[in-house]
Amino acid sequence: MDKNELLARSRAEKRDEGEAYVADRGRRAGVVGFCAVTVVILTFNFIMDQNNYVPLAMFWAYLAAEGWGKYRASRARSHLWVVVFGAAGALCWLACHILTVVKAAA
Repeated sequence: MDKNELLARSRAEKRDEGEAYVADRGRRAGVVGFCAVTVVILTFNFIMDQNNYVPLAMFWAYLAAEGWGKYRASRARSHLWVVVFGAAGALCWLACHILTVVKAAA
């Protein structure tokens, strides 16, 4: 494959690699920030003797959603397992939160 053919293919894709790079870097920074804040909230709630149902539900839901995006792009079974277990975890923690709130309101 010669240089001109590579350039023609790249132009035909209409995908700016610079923009994709920036988006990927931003996404990675967002994941790190989300995980850091989740750890802070979990630690604070543990110290203050509060339940962690909501942050854990959000964390697992995020994991499932990210896994879904990766699965759709790659069709790798490992990503599908992340979706299944992430969604199950999110639903369980969400159910715990809902039951706790309903029980407290009754």
